[in-house]
Amino acid sequence: MSDPGYLVLAGPTAAGKTAAALAIADALAPRAPAEIVSVDSALVYRGMDIGTAKPSREERTRVPHHLIDIVEPTEHYSAARFVADATRLVAEIRARGALPLLVGGTMLYVKALFDGLDQMPAADPALRAELTRRGQAEGWPALHAELARVDPATAARLAPGDSQRVQRALEVWLQSGRPISAWQTASREPRTRATPAPLISLEPLDRAWLHARIGERFAAMLAAGFVDEVRALRARGDLGPDLPSMRCVGYRQAWAALDAGHLSDLHATGSAATRQLAKRQMTWLRSMPERHVVAADASDALERTVALALELVEAHRLPPEPSAPNEERI
Repeated sequence: MSDPGYLVLAGPTAAGKTAAALAIADALAPRAPAEIVSVDSALVYRGMDIGTAKPSREERTRVPHHLIDIVEPTEHYSAARFVADATRLVAEIRARGALPLLVGGTMLYVKALFDGLDQMPAADPALRAELTRRGQAEGWPALHAELARVDPATAARLAPGDSQRVQRALEVWLQSGRPISAWQTASREPRTRATPAPLISLEPLDRAWLHARIGERFAAMLAAGFVDEVRALRARGDLGPDLPSMRCVGYRQAWAALDAGHLSDLHATGSAATRQLAKRQMTWLRSMPERHVVAADASDALERTVALALELVEAHRLPPEPSAPNEERI
């Protein structure tokens, strides 16, 4: 049975994934170097640093990082593109004799990498632009009502103002004549991994601990100039609140606060949205029975995570042991 080729470190936002990933890389250094592949739908965007809690330049120099700052915030970055990029990077990193360490909290990306993608139609830029124009002119609740007539199952789980998902659902319907809910329940591609990839999940036992960390981190972002970062993005003139980049948690709330002309509630609204994101991430994780859970709020969480990572690397023989300098190959 072949090994899966990589190790995954996941968890909700603010659970300590960055520090744990760097500690794992340090612990693996005597065996083989590690390279981190970001599994985060926000870190791909250039110019979005503070609000995404992007790893610092020092951290990215200390351990090589991939899939950070690879697209402009005007672009769409999909799960399909992530799977293609991550698959290529895993092969390249392994060819260098290093361990691919996939780290992040975009659980849709993890699931897509593990289980494959639905074969629904690809994005149609012209159709998407037309739906965006209609949404802005008619209001997204009107398009949500249109979706409810053709795909009630999808409309029932989407908020009327969820422009990104309403747009995608209508796009799929107009392209194929088939509801996106039908595509999502159809057979998936065969798995591309021969064995389950080892997945470490940092999950706090105390929800209040995570909520406190989220509030503290958002306050630190504000103190670091997050509002000025969003102001600079708005000043570009080519971005709007309906783009996926500007719908990222924190950016969406900051954009709305700047539109309203007051920032007094931004910490509260941004923290609340981040807590909701963490709740969704935890739901995704709990649907993955193969994961190895570490209590993120334990006093020795970092040590436990590193020890577990070393165990999994050994069990799955990740990466192949490097040859001794003078070893003869047969």
